[in-house]
Amino acid sequence: MAVPIRRVLRDTGADTVNAIAVVCLAYVLMTVGDTAIKWALSAVGLAGVMIGRAAFGLPTVALLACLPGAPGSVAGWRRLRPVRWRMVALRSVVHSGASLTWYVAWQMGMSLADSYAIGFCTPLLMTVLAVPLLGERIHWRRAASTALGFAGVLVMLRPGGALWSPAALVMVAGIAPLALSRILIRMLATTETPECLSFWLMAAHLPVGLALWAFLPIPGLPVSALAALALVGLGNGMGHWLQSRAFALATVGALAPYEYTALLWGSGLGWLVFAEVPSRDALIGAVIVIAAGLYNFHREQLRKREELALQPRP
Repeated sequence: MAVPIRRVLRDTGADTVNAIAVVCLAYVLMTVGDTAIKWALSAVGLAGVMIGRAAFGLPTVALLACLPGAPGSVAGWRRLRPVRWRMVALRSVVHSGASLTWYVAWQMGMSLADSYAIGFCTPLLMTVLAVPLLGERIHWRRAASTALGFAGVLVMLRPGGALWSPAALVMVAGIAPLALSRILIRMLATTETPECLSFWLMAAHLPVGLALWAFLPIPGLPVSALAALALVGLGNGMGHWLQSRAFALATVGALAPYEYTALLWGSGLGWLVFAEVPSRDALIGAVIVIAAGLYNFHREQLRKREELALQPRP
């Protein structure tokens, strides 16, 4: 059997700055998709959103695979073919399970902002797991920004706070699988394309949705729900594609703090679509985690300028 060609992953300031911009855009699109899922849940149920995410997400990613790539790169449908298919399948199944915990929590009434607040334990776990699983070195400034962001999460999840509920316990169960899914993106980026990773992630939601359908029938399928599911597929398909591209450019430790930016979009869309108002603790915590992310971005820009200054002039 042929040994797969492995790409070398770098850790440069220029790549990291580009990756930060890409991953932030990815989280905007994912949050739009999450808002559409929460809206569609009442109409199509858990099975419907899992099946709909796959039904509309798969063609979205397939179309992205047809875009022109870098010279000499694999083109077209071949970009969807996995090299290490066992690890790709593992990552896809793990992520679909994590997605299901979020959907259950939303069906139980948890707001978008509160779910993102609890989900913000994920970046810290990602940064910690990247050391033994990826061999990444965490510079003290990256570690400090992640710790500061986690301090903001603690403000939101303080003992006796309003966020703790049965739905919160469901969310907590999905934190470790989500963090592992993010780690696996970086591990697989040496052999797999972003199109492959996002395509099979979407595909894994289909069997889970069909299995749920056997026990939880889909209440209905109105045109408005179909439109929402189309937005789910578009937002999540493009979002996961961009996220995979970002994690191929920069380390987990550098990108983990930008998970926190989803609170901005989640809070705004939750207020616009569902009239959800974040709690005071959530707002205070958001200020802290945003400050952590901006500081990390500032440090990466400085590193980029230092690297450019050291390059020999023509």
